Amino acid sequence: MLKRTARLVATTFVAASLMLSVAACSKGGATSTNAATAGGTQTLTLWTHNAGNKGELGAIQQVVDDYNASQTAYKVDLQAFPQDSYNQSVVAAAASKKLPCILDIDQPNVANWAWAGYLAPITGMDDILAKYLPSTVAKWNGKTYAYGYYDVSLTWVTRESILKKYGIRVPTIDKPWTGEEFMSALNKVKASGDFSYPADIATGWTGEWWPYGYSPFLQSFGGDLINRTDYKSAEGVLNGEAAMKWADWFQGLAKNGLVAKKSSADPTADFINGKTAFLWNGSWTAVPVREKIKDVVFAPPVDFGAGGKVGGGSWTWGYSTGCSSPEGALDYLKFASADKYVALVSKDTNNIPTTDAAAAMVPGFEPGGENDVFRQYSKTFTVMRPETPGYPFIATTFGKAAQDILNGADPKTTLDQAVKDIDDNQKANDYFQQQ
Repeated sequence: MLKRTARLVATTFVAASLMLSVAACSKGGATSTNAATAGGTQTLTLWTHNAGNKGELGAIQQVVDDYNASQTAYKVDLQAFPQDSYNQSVVAAAASKKLPCILDIDQPNVANWAWAGYLAPITGMDDILAKYLPSTVAKWNGKTYAYGYYDVSLTWVTRESILKKYGIRVPTIDKPWTGEEFMSALNKVKASGDFSYPADIATGWTGEWWPYGYSPFLQSFGGDLINRTDYKSAEGVLNGEAAMKWADWFQGLAKNGLVAKKSSADPTADFINGKTAFLWNGSWTAVPVREKIKDVVFAPPVDFGAGGKVGGGSWTWGYSTGCSSPEGALDYLKFASADKYVALVSKDTNNIPTTDAAAAMVPGFEPGGENDVFRQYSKTFTVMRPETPGYPFIATTFGKAAQDILNGADPKTTLDQAVKDIDDNQKANDYFQQQ
C-alpha cells in the first residue's frame, strides 16, 4: 500500500527531437528482480524513452553493445519505450515493484522520483561528473541521482538583415539586449507592417514548454517559481513586485499585438517563411533554420534586469533502488559516462555535449564552431528548473497561470492563486522531506 501520494499532474510536450515531460509520482517502495543470472553473468535491464527516436536509440544501443563486449560479469538488456508512454510505464513499474535496474529520466522528474523512492544516489563518480555541464547533473538533497549526455539552450533566432534594416544592435553574451532595447526592436518591427507578428514565442505549444520556455523571462525580471532557500513557498517570488512586472510585460506582448496568443504548431517554419522577425525557441532549431537561412543570428536571452536566463536540464541516466545488482548498474553508468559516448549521443541528437572533451569531438560544437554559441549560452545563462519533488505540480500551476495571464486574466489575482496552490501542495506533502 502506498505510504502517501503526491498531488502531481502529468504533462508532456514534444518539439523536434526534444521531449520535455513531467510525470506524476507516488511515494512508495521500489523493488525489482530484474538482474537475472545466467552462466555467471548477471543481466541488467535498461529502459529508455527513445523507441521513436532512431538516432538517439542507435547511439544508446552502441553504448550498451560496447559495455557488454568489454566484460563478462554483466549483460545490459536495452528495452525502448515510446516517448509518450515512458513516464507512465516507469510509474506503473514502481507501483508493481518491477523497476528496471537502469533507466533514463527527464531531469525535472529526478527529484520527484528520488523522493518517491525510485532512484538510488550515484556514488563514486564525483571526479567524472565534475567535468560535466552543471545542468546535466541532477541532484537532490545534496546527492547526485542522474547524469545526462547533453543539454539544450533557449535562444532568440533572427536574421542579420532584419537587425540591419531596423537599426537593431547585434547582441553578445557579454552584452545581451536589455529589456528596453528588445521592446524597442519589437515595436519598430510592428510599425513596419512587414510581418504577421514581430515575434513568435511558441504560445501554441503546451505542457512543459510553458514553465521551461517562459519561467526564464520571469527569472530575468527577478522573480522565480519558488523560494529556493528552502523550497517551501512561492510567496514573494511568484507574486512579488518582480513577478508582477513580468506578468504585465508578458500579458502586454499579446495585448499589443507583438506575439500571437496562440501561435501555430510550427513556429520555426513560420520564422523561416518570413511570418515573424524574432523566434524564441531552442537550439534544436539550428539545423532546420540553417538549411534555409544563411544570415541567421542565434541571440542570447534578453536581460530584463536580473540578467539573461535560459532553462536547463534534459534527459539523464540513473539506476533504481530496486536493482538487485547496484554494483553492476554503477559499473555500467561509469563506463557509459566516457567522453566518447557523450560525443556519440550528442552527435546523433544535435544537442549540446556535456563535456569539453566531447564537444571537441562533435562537429560544430568544438570551440569556435557554429554551434558552440549554444554551449556558451548554457554555461552562462542556465537556471535549473527547481530541484524539488514538488516541481511537476509547480510546473503545471505556473503553466496555467501564464496561459491565463497571456489571455487577459488579472495578473495579481492569478499569481496569488498560483502561489496559494503551490504552497498548499508543498505543505500537504510535508515539504517533500526525505525519509
